[in-house]
Amino acid sequence: MSEYKKTKIAHLTLIMFKYIINLESDLMNKYNIEEIKEKLERCKNINLEDVTFDDVDEISFIKIDRRKPSNERILDFLTKVKNPYIFKCNVHLVKMRFSENTDLTADDCLTRVLENLYR
Repeated sequence: MSEYKKTKIAHLTLIMFKYIINLESDLMNKYNIEEIKEKLERCKNINLEDVTFDDVDEISFIKIDRRKPSNERILDFLTKVKNPYIFKCNVHLVKMRFSENTDLTADDCLTRVLENLYR
């Protein structure tokens, strides 16, 4: 099992830095990695209350080529969206946030959400 799989990372920025470190040189030339890092840092602390509908993208309109490797799909997404943490889903604004509790998996978190919704 790789170091990445053993380490549970709680924040998208950290995940992206891990991907960026492992990128091949051709991807490094294709994407402005420093710009992506700056965008992630700039966007991560924006409050949902401070965002208007024009500030974010409709998630269903973001098209990513599924034939590309996962690293490149992630970089495509990050370059296409205005804010990788906040998006529109129909008429709702959604903010993506990661738990500081590294003992929980994404499945655990989703299960809790569904359990709370259907009590």
